[in-house]
Amino acid sequence: MRLSTVILPVRRWSEGGREVWQRAEELGFHAAYTYDHLSWRSFRDGPWFGAIPTLTAAAASTSRLRLGTLVTSPNFRHPVTLAKELISLDDISGGRVTLGIGAGGVGFDATALLRADEEPWPVRERTARFGEFVPLLDRLLSEDVVTAEGTYYRAREVRNIPGCVQRPRLPFAIAATGPRGLRLAARYGQAWVTTGDPRLAETGTPRESRAAVARQIEALGGACAEAGRDAAELDRILLTGFTPEQNTVLDSVDAFVDFAGAHAELGIDEIVVHWPIADSVFAADPAIFEKIAMEVPAQLGADT
Repeated sequence: MRLSTVILPVRRWSEGGREVWQRAEELGFHAAYTYDHLSWRSFRDGPWFGAIPTLTAAAASTSRLRLGTLVTSPNFRHPVTLAKELISLDDISGGRVTLGIGAGGVGFDATALLRADEEPWPVRERTARFGEFVPLLDRLLSEDVVTAEGTYYRAREVRNIPGCVQRPRLPFAIAATGPRGLRLAARYGQAWVTTGDPRLAETGTPRESRAAVARQIEALGGACAEAGRDAAELDRILLTGFTPEQNTVLDSVDAFVDFAGAHAELGIDEIVVHWPIADSVFAADPAIFEKIAMEVPAQLGADT
């Protein structure tokens, strides 16, 4: 099992931002991701920087750490412009980028670009957009010239030369739990991302949560079988902080080992923990966090 972290873009680069990403590399994390949002929930009225510029700066400040979004969505992105930014980031990083991508949801990202009289996209439209977004992005990142005409997205003689450092393109980690999203993961993903079942985060039990994750993994296997693909080809990533153990998983090394071990038995290959942010929903003891980073991968037989 691999251990990674997600670093929210809340620090000025000159005031600790650079040091956090460098420390993530020093601690031996497999990857460091960041959210790709315009702002996020309780952080809305505080500092929040852009994901791609932050990852670009992180790429220039590290040498081994994988970098990525967790996750990008169509809420305020277009595949044509996103592809150009990702190819540039993959080049600057020397091929260390993973794109975490999902359908998006309601919230600030979903309304920021709308007129005052417009409503956020309903679930059906978000799902349909995602179903167009991923295949087009796949083509834009792996073909030199792309022309495409869809219901929501189009590209006209778009050139992306020389393409990604990683071939045939940088990997997609697709966040999905519904049938259509799982089919996209099975066809286009190199990894699959879950946060567990959000309905269980506040009132469920750890056992119920693990059972829900097991069902999701089973459904992913079914989608892969339908696509004629071996499910073992996809890494399975759990982003923590949204399961019933969200307030205790970083309390001690033992607590985390128990949590990670239970999910490894389900088939999770990579666990992602939030870098501590004081006085927030992601508050944690930095000393324990670093101890987990340094000690747990060896205990779990980390595969780097």
